[in-house]
Amino acid sequence: MGFLYSQFCVRPPYPEQSFANQTVLITGANVGLGFEAARHVVRLGASRVILAVRNVPAGEEAKQQIETSTGRSGVCEVWEVDLASNQSVLDFGDRIAQLPQLDAALLNAGVATLNYAKAEGLERSITVNVVNTLLLSLLVLPILKKTGKTVPGSQPRLSFVVSEVHAWVSLPEWKADHILETLSEESKAKMNERYRLSKLLEVLVVQELAGRVRGSEVIINMINPGLCHSSLGREAGGAAQVIRLLLARTTEIGSRTLVAGITAGLESHGAYMTDGHVENTALSPWVRSDEGRQARIKLWKEVATILEGVRPGIMQNAV
Repeated sequence: MGFLYSQFCVRPPYPEQSFANQTVLITGANVGLGFEAARHVVRLGASRVILAVRNVPAGEEAKQQIETSTGRSGVCEVWEVDLASNQSVLDFGDRIAQLPQLDAALLNAGVATLNYAKAEGLERSITVNVVNTLLLSLLVLPILKKTGKTVPGSQPRLSFVVSEVHAWVSLPEWKADHILETLSEESKAKMNERYRLSKLLEVLVVQELAGRVRGSEVIINMINPGLCHSSLGREAGGAAQVIRLLLARTTEIGSRTLVAGITAGLESHGAYMTDGHVENTALSPWVRSDEGRQARIKLWKEVATILEGVRPGIMQNAV
């Protein structure tokens, strides 16, 4: 009932908070929610908006559309990053580190697929939506922290786009010796629920990250945009497409929740946001349980080991 009420009865407010003099990073910004969020941020006066995309020509087209619709040129920049590649994320993070400031990072890019494939030794959805999304967040945290200390009036924010579907799946594999390796075995990968599972894993690692970083330095939160029309579900079957047609919010309305995340106050640090406001009770009961906490700690250690292998010392950024 909560889902249906949210979809049909709640309309997140139209973004009005200024981004004047701010630099904002948005991943997956060439289509869907990321594109509409970028359009809002440009409209609201940001001085520099980095459209982080895997497909550069599509990113350039998105840039042109945003400039035309907002009447503001010279604001958007298209930067390439492929979250399926460790090296691409590292290169992108090193480039971000050279910015004079970064006021907000909106990590929206993700993959939802029914097809099994591996990337960097793990099932691709896990690599993209969990491991390398966390890697990217750790790479941008230093410049976010620096901005908060050196730019007067800045309160940096790091927002992750998650989903309510994290509550629609279980994780018995958390008791395995190696959670992600077990989940990445082709014989055990239930691809019809893999997106939901990847979002559950993402919720757990973001919770742990937020618990290690002071909100006074960088506000870290999670955003549930609700069911929206977007390109994310393009591989979904016929039944899912019908459900989306009947229930989904427009992409623009869903994007309002993303903008709410990167403008939210300290009360949102470590929190789960839905419909544009903090609502921690909307997290799954399992995530909030003692078993969920144990799984979160175990998963964090496992992902930390992987990322230390990708870039030694990276986990020091999570303090």
